[in-house]
Amino acid sequence: MENTPFNTPQQAQPIVLGPESAASVRTFLSHVFTYMATALVLSGVMAWWFGHTPSLLQYLYNIDFAAGKASLSILGWVVMLAPLGLVFLMSGLINRMSGTALLLAFIAFSVVNGISLSFIFLAYAEAAIFKVFFMAAAIFGIMAVAGYTTKTDLTKMGSILFIGLIGIVIASVVNMFLGSGTMDYIISILGVIIFTGLTAYDMQKLKQMGGVVASGTEAAQKMALMGALSLYLDFINLFLMLLRLFGGRRD
Repeated sequence: MENTPFNTPQQAQPIVLGPESAASVRTFLSHVFTYMATALVLSGVMAWWFGHTPSLLQYLYNIDFAAGKASLSILGWVVMLAPLGLVFLMSGLINRMSGTALLLAFIAFSVVNGISLSFIFLAYAEAAIFKVFFMAAAIFGIMAVAGYTTKTDLTKMGSILFIGLIGIVIASVVNMFLGSGTMDYIISILGVIIFTGLTAYDMQKLKQMGGVVASGTEAAQKMALMGALSLYLDFINLFLMLLRLFGGRRD
């Protein structure tokens, strides 16, 4: 589970969009969704490839076929933790990195995160994965439209959601040691609520950002990449939470 890279603003300033600003917003958001879609395709391809290639999976997992169990190898742990490191790298060094360097880091993140997601093909049936993917896509799409069109300032809601996000991260770490099925179920429900809300919140923030950033500049490219990263993380985490609830793990 990843966090979103945007910092929560103290107070969102309402903006009034004229014809030129509206066009700038559309251009900015088209770049955001292009980057996000590219990242999802890269991650999906890598997850499917590794998940269906035993010779590649053996580098990530120590698989006991007789017992039907698998544990992460050292390389597997590196792959699992690398996406979080890349998120922190992009967020912390955005002002120092060029647009090209940030794009390459974003692509690397998409590829490595896709590899780390290959475990879902071991844990869940493919039919369930595709069903939940389309469910997550529908919820994400609805909330993105809601965030774009609403006139309500979602800043306060965003602050509450970030607090909730920290809470479920801590609870998830604790439950790694407890192994409580009930707690896992509660965390998954709360995760769906939180990432559903964050989708609308991030979308509203990106709309506001698109109205003030200068189109065609390196700054605009960087903001579009970070916006794509935020929405990508919202979608992936929403998908994983729904998968935990409705995927039905293999016996």
